[in-house]
Amino acid sequence: MAEIVLIRHGQTEWSAARKHTSYTDLDLTEIGEQEARAAGKRLAGRTFAAVLSSPRKRALRTAELAGLTVTETTEDLAEWNYGEYEGVTSAAIRETRPSWSLWTDGCPGGETPEQVGARLDRVLARARAHLDRGDVALVAHGHSLRVAGARWIGLPPSGGGLLRLDTATLSTLGFEHGNQVVGTWNAAT
Repeated sequence: MAEIVLIRHGQTEWSAARKHTSYTDLDLTEIGEQEARAAGKRLAGRTFAAVLSSPRKRALRTAELAGLTVTETTEDLAEWNYGEYEGVTSAAIRETRPSWSLWTDGCPGGETPEQVGARLDRVLARARAHLDRGDVALVAHGHSLRVAGARWIGLPPSGGGLLRLDTATLSTLGFEHGNQVVGTWNAAT
């Protein structure tokens, strides 16, 4: 049975510094480019019926270096819009909002968990429509892909907070006995 393969983009300067990065369009670092190539090696021999990508250059460059041909770019795969928290770390946010959680509170001037969940539900529906022709790759960002994983298995968007996802890792979403399941998660090798 075909799978959806989630590919998080390689390292950027801000991901290395743990800064929230949504609409800021950063390049991959040298390490990020190496990570993307390594992800491509892990995908060697696998073909995709469709490759959907965030339009941010860090995602598109990761797809390119991994040897993937993007068939569709969509804002629905963009990273969570952090609004006023763009470029800020969670630790810095908690200095003034100690109980803040992205997964339940969202971001002022940005998106709520429900808005992100609705976007990723649309992506998953598009991906699922291609599965009868083969595997589908989604190339995107840490928090948006974590929401995709949570939504695939029937959890609310906040469930993504329980799914760690490192740069340039691969995860698979598939089926078992008719149920939507996580096949692998956060695989670096």
